Amino acid sequence: MRLFSNLIFALVDWAARNGLATQAPAPDGDRNRHSRRLTGIRGETFAYWYLRRHGYVMICRNFRVPGVKGEIDLVGFDGPVLAFVEVKTRTSKPSAPGLPEDAITADKRRFLARMARQFLLDRRLDGVNWRYDVLAIESRVGQRPIVRLHKGAFADR
Repeated sequence: MRLFSNLIFALVDWAARNGLATQAPAPDGDRNRHSRRLTGIRGETFAYWYLRRHGYVMICRNFRVPGVKGEIDLVGFDGPVLAFVEVKTRTSKPSAPGLPEDAITADKRRFLARMARQFLLDRRLDGVNWRYDVLAIESRVGQRPIVRLHKGAFADR
């Protein structure tokens, strides 16, 4: 199975050789929003295969809880540990300084924690060890994405 993941990631990585961002023709509001959404989807797909290549066994994608704001991007096992993975993709622009990881605020961590507890409850995963990971992707136009995986990035316990 790892051979398959390596092959698919090689294809995804090759497709991302010029960056993950789309070339928006104009800074129009709807186009800009659509462009950011496409970049996010491409980033999550890149992250999914990146993690599979590194041995994660993915069990859920885009987990949502009714009535709770947000979603958990990816959920998977890294060995015996269940990882709730938040993916942050940013295009590098001079007007937007900072790292993708900086976008995970205290509110975002609180929402993720609430959703993670619901995920564990829904699936009756009482005794499983778990953690929060952050996968940060910096996408520069014309260059391959830079990826940083932070295992155990934060805790809510």
